[in-house]
Amino acid sequence: MTGHDSVYHKLFGHPGMVAQLLLDFVAEPWLDDLDLDGMERLNAKFHSETGERREGDMIWRIPRRGGGDTYLLLLLEFQSTPDRWMALRALVYVGLLWQHLVREKHLPPDGKLPPVLPMVVYNGDPRWAMPLALHGLVGLPENTPLWRYQPDMRYHLVDEGAFSDDDLAARDTLAALLFRLEASPDPERVVVLADAVLAWFGRHPGFEGLRSLFAELLGGLMAPLAPGVRVPEELLEVRNMLATRAEDWKRQWLQEGRVEGHLEGRVEGRLEGRAEGEAALLLRLLERRFGALPATVRDRIAAADTAALETWGLRMLDAGSLDEVLR
Repeated sequence: MTGHDSVYHKLFGHPGMVAQLLLDFVAEPWLDDLDLDGMERLNAKFHSETGERREGDMIWRIPRRGGGDTYLLLLLEFQSTPDRWMALRALVYVGLLWQHLVREKHLPPDGKLPPVLPMVVYNGDPRWAMPLALHGLVGLPENTPLWRYQPDMRYHLVDEGAFSDDDLAARDTLAALLFRLEASPDPERVVVLADAVLAWFGRHPGFEGLRSLFAELLGGLMAPLAPGVRVPEELLEVRNMLATRAEDWKRQWLQEGRVEGHLEGRVEGRLEGRAEGEAALLLRLLERRFGALPATVRDRIAAADTAALETWGLRMLDAGSLDEVLR
């Protein structure tokens, strides 16, 4: 995994971060029955072919207040495109988890299999449009005699890019702040969000381990933009360095025609000064920020000259809507 993905994995390896993710992005009544303070990570390793899971997949055991356990299968998707077969993968993992619990004699006194919640956190650019249930992958009409013999599996999806910034800003959790950082291409905006992260830690003591991980996450943004510069390890120092250099980086990006860095969402490559390259990059950034673009907008951008593309690119940094960019 890349350094950025490794930090992401560490963040969701912290029980406090996982608890916030559940409370904020699942938010169903049955969560009240779970003792989230007592959750612990299960180190079982398995895979359908090699006997091991991927590094980005985690299992959490969560005690229920009335007795017994519920298991969370957390799948972190760093791929650039959604996985069509995610429901099948979840089915295989849940089956292997149950086999592990049976083999290790970790079943409850009644001998029944414990419930499992498969949950996918996806941070790629294209919106997730794959089946959320295994039945959507089975080539069989519903309500036919064979249908009742087909296995089913459903997973809960958290598609980070599908949430608006206003929606995320209304959620007082580090998970929401993380998703906002992921969607922020503007260095100045990242500084504002770094301030919000610092304020959150000030209101919520007891998350010191996560504080250092957010410092590492922000430091990962600075590293490719400031080669040879030592990135601080303390969150406040990283924030101050970002603030000091943000305007210079913004000017450099506009002059060189490039946008790079992990927090923007892995937009890769460098503009070569041609209108075609500028149009392609602008389309990707607009889609990242405002979602799918109408055909008329795509045609307008494709036909625009370099001056218009640069003007729209500058407006996008502060605009609140697509109309404000292209007015």
